[in-house]
Amino acid sequence: MSGSHDRAGGSHVARPAAGRVIAEGVIEIDTLLGGWERVTAGYLIDGPAPVLVETGSQSSVPVLLEALGTLGIAASDLAGVAVTHIHLDHAGGVGDVARAFPKATVYVHPNGARHLADPTRLIDSASRVYGSLLDSLYGRLDPTPTERLHVLEDGEAIQVGPGRELVAVDSPGHAKHHVALHDSLSGVLFAGDAVGVKLPDGGVLRPSTPPPDFDLDQALGSLHRFGERSPAGIALAHYGLLGQPADLLEEAEGTLRRWAEVAEAAFRSGADVADALAATFAHDLDGVADEHRRKLDVMNGVHSNAAGLTRWLSRRAERSAAADER
Repeated sequence: MSGSHDRAGGSHVARPAAGRVIAEGVIEIDTLLGGWERVTAGYLIDGPAPVLVETGSQSSVPVLLEALGTLGIAASDLAGVAVTHIHLDHAGGVGDVARAFPKATVYVHPNGARHLADPTRLIDSASRVYGSLLDSLYGRLDPTPTERLHVLEDGEAIQVGPGRELVAVDSPGHAKHHVALHDSLSGVLFAGDAVGVKLPDGGVLRPSTPPPDFDLDQALGSLHRFGERSPAGIALAHYGLLGQPADLLEEAEGTLRRWAEVAEAAFRSGADVADALAATFAHDLDGVADEHRRKLDVMNGVHSNAAGLTRWLSRRAERSAAADER
């Protein structure tokens, strides 16, 4: 697709302090990672048992708590916190938010729950990936008491109120611990990173294929599962609610396949995968200001995507070689 789909709800304007309503009972909260606007979003789903989808990073917690307070969410009010996956830009604030809202249940994919209870390995891995950015940009992740965690199975529903539930959609590919949430009232699908990254100031939709878990077949399968649900709109963590979901999912699949094809050609020839991707897709950012390129590079840089694609290609080659030996 040409990427002609519109942002649902019209063009973005300056962020109100407490967020903005983007669909019936859905409030987008800009969590201002690194002080940047329109890079990381959390979503408050309103109802008798309100649920927050995504906390953002630990460094964003003060912004998030201020916004929730302005929206009238007292410490005893929030019923649930759901994270689409446990990467730090989505779930780094979970431990802090759980302390601030002691009655909230924390919902997470089965493969992510143990890392929220004991984030030691996750933090060690993140420190190798992010280096100095771990503390200067993202922060870390405080443990969440095990009794506060609820493992979300595929198809399970989080009750927000009469006639409103968030249905879990197991959606691996970006990560093995990824789950999307489909709001039964507004029809909005909260897709985390499974559809990709499309910053309002960054133009193009990019796939998100980081190590260590990226898997192309699973990622494509997740996009198809989303399409089968016929969502009214798709809310990205990076960033915002997008309309024309069928076109968006078609674009996401085509873009993901193209990045994988370029990576595979480079991998087979022994060329540098990151260089091949950068050269092939450099024109996608034509006309994008340097400051906005920097945002996209941090959130969804070519080198991170190249590392994930290379790891996937290497694992696939190893499996193929092992099968040939049998």
